[in-house]
Amino acid sequence: MSAIDTLATELSRLPGIGRKTAMRLTYHLLKQPAEQSKRLADALVALADNVRPCATCFNLTEEEVCSICRDPRRDAGLICAVEEASDISAIERAGEFRGVYHVLGGRLSPLDGIGPDDLTIPALERRIASGNVHEVILATNPSIEGEATALYVQRKLSPYQLTVTRIARGLPVGGDLEYADGVTIAQALSARRSM
Repeated sequence: MSAIDTLATELSRLPGIGRKTAMRLTYHLLKQPAEQSKRLADALVALADNVRPCATCFNLTEEEVCSICRDPRRDAGLICAVEEASDISAIERAGEFRGVYHVLGGRLSPLDGIGPDDLTIPALERRIASGNVHEVILATNPSIEGEATALYVQRKLSPYQLTVTRIARGLPVGGDLEYADGVTIAQALSARRSM
């Protein structure tokens, strides 16, 4: 297999990149100065060599413990459990959450062969067993698998003396009712609050 085909094959394994896009990216890289492609290759090697899960929360970091877990201004008693490390950046962009995180490492999906043993739920339970946690916010996606995961985690945490909450779901700010699906409108109605 040629170097062009090898790179295109590897690029096409990325989410959202089909064979045609992979070939387009490969040819684009070939048009660039060699130094630029070498910087990209070096960045990929550094990523593979240096980034690992945080020993506490499983966020991705270059340190043993991530910067969020090390931050003394964070409320270590408030844990937001998310499916993937990429979900943390979405929550952090809002600038409202001052607790810490726990990355579950996916969501329950029996059809894909992902069961409870494939997630970091035991590590979350160990963090709670330390006695310093007062609330866990379940911030899984509002899909069938995300809901099943949230329900499973909630049941696993029921023996502990803490509050388990779920992020609200419903209409986005700036969204139009006419474009919302029925499930979203139903969730928005059931999660309504006083004004």
